[in-house]
Amino acid sequence: MFLFILKAILSGLLVAAISTIAKRYPGWGGLIASLPLVSVLSMIWLYGETGDAESVARLSIGAFWFFLPSIPMFLVIPALLHRGISFVATMAIACLMTIALYAAMNWIAPKVGIIL
Repeated sequence: MFLFILKAILSGLLVAAISTIAKRYPGWGGLIASLPLVSVLSMIWLYGETGDAESVARLSIGAFWFFLPSIPMFLVIPALLHRGISFVATMAIACLMTIALYAAMNWIAPKVGIIL
């Protein structure tokens, strides 16, 4: 339980730091947010708990293939906001689109030989 709480605190601090930096320096906040810090932390936690490098390799491959359908979200959000769409509507549209793209990736990947 202690390890879970530690992981939650560190992960929360990461998100809080990014949003705080982005208030003053949006570009730097974007850079830090784009770093695969959550993925790397997840790999560290997974390896630390299991010692299984193969599990880390499978996590990394899954992160790669599921990163691809998330890319359009980062283009849709500014496009909708610049067109005057409300923040709430923009986020809802972007999230729903991303969920649909994740579902498509999950459905298509096995058909083309990608193991997620």
